[in-house]
Amino acid sequence: QVHLVESGGGSVQAGGSLRLTCGASGDTICMAAMGWYRQAPGMARELVATVTAGGVPSYGDSVKGRFTISRDNARSRVILQMDSLKPEDTAVYYCAAAYISTAPMWSVPSEIYEYDFWGQGTQVTVSS
Repeated sequence: QVHLVESGGGSVQAGGSLRLTCGASGDTICMAAMGWYRQAPGMARELVATVTAGGVPSYGDSVKGRFTISRDNARSRVILQMDSLKPEDTAVYYCAAAYISTAPMWSVPSEIYEYDFWGQGTQVTVSS
């Protein structure tokens, strides 16, 4: 079992930055693919970024060039650095972990339901 806790959310003006942290406890996350998702009111949960167990990042089209995902396995955490924030980035941001049996170092889930553990979310609000 892995317990994930997000922190670092808050309110910021457009163009500003926030740094979200996902802290993990319980089982190690060093062999887990990690993801950040977000959900705005009335919308489906949307992929923001993922990072493989081997450290390879990928991003949703709406955040490419503005957000950076990284992982610190020694401290059991995953960071999402968000720059040049826009009002449309406003959402609850969730951290998730997936333990993949095939090529675990280089794979990420292709479907949201493949994630094994989720955090409770942290609110990000960007004002114009």
